[in-house]
Amino acid sequence: MPPTLAIVIVSWNVRDLLRRCLQAVQRSLADHAIDYELLLVDNASHDATLAMVRREFPQVQLIEPGSNLGFAGGNNRALRLLLERPAATVPDYVLLLNPDTEPVGAAIPHMLHALEQRPQLVALGPQLRYADGTPQPSRRRFPSAATLFWESTPLDRRWPSNPWAQRYRCADIADDHEQIVDWLVGAALLVRTAAIRRAGLLDERFFMYSEELEWQARLQRAGGGGAGAASRIAYLPSVTIIHHEGKSSEQAQAARLLNFSRSKLLLARIWYGWHLAWLLRTYLRAGFAAELAVERTKLLLGHRPELRRQRINAYQHVLREL
Repeated sequence: MPPTLAIVIVSWNVRDLLRRCLQAVQRSLADHAIDYELLLVDNASHDATLAMVRREFPQVQLIEPGSNLGFAGGNNRALRLLLERPAATVPDYVLLLNPDTEPVGAAIPHMLHALEQRPQLVALGPQLRYADGTPQPSRRRFPSAATLFWESTPLDRRWPSNPWAQRYRCADIADDHEQIVDWLVGAALLVRTAAIRRAGLLDERFFMYSEELEWQARLQRAGGGGAGAASRIAYLPSVTIIHHEGKSSEQAQAARLLNFSRSKLLLARIWYGWHLAWLLRTYLRAGFAAELAVERTKLLLGHRPELRRQRINAYQHVLREL
């Protein structure tokens, strides 16, 4: 029997990119003997996303929670529907796919075939590329405590070649080599449904960011890659998916910064304890305060005042809420 696949997409205000995504998914799966279904969770978009999908993609199963559940909550809404079905109708595999992606060629069938043929794998993902075709870093090792203090902070931007960030991003291994990784960026992640049953759903305490990291750690610990086999996660550079990164989150800059910081703090508390999380919170607040001071100085000097005001408002919001 051909494999069965559910593709889950969580979308928020990216109608045009979503259209391109759905068209690319259809092209990728055309002429392949794969029984698949598409589930779209719309996180209360206000850009006519739902009307477009109903009109142009009537085969898509729409899920409308009525509010923005975030990445974890949105995916979980679809995963629960799938897992609560009678056993015979539950798909063998689930592909979590961002709405700002475009599978290239037969990317999805190739991923599915690779996971079918490798019982040691619990999940796998493709090489992500930017719209201009350049590789997008998507491979990761699990973060050490030091990584949390460097990754995506002002120090990281000023010293991007620091050893913690380089190790975290697997920069010591060429991105054109197939490899086993700790986790992959969740823009396109193919997972065995059996593994999801064992590990559980995504942790909804993470509204956005870090949720796929924590989930992939649990997927590997829980198993599901085959009887007696270790569950691993693989990166397949022979498969390509275009990722127009951050098109939803960039619409709300302050919320993006706050969600990223809160998720990092939650991960620090879960993995390293309250003491380290408190130190990290103090450190992050100091970093945002320093960035705020820089932006205020640039505003006084008259340098791109509109941009400075936007950033000042964003940093002030984060400092109030963090």
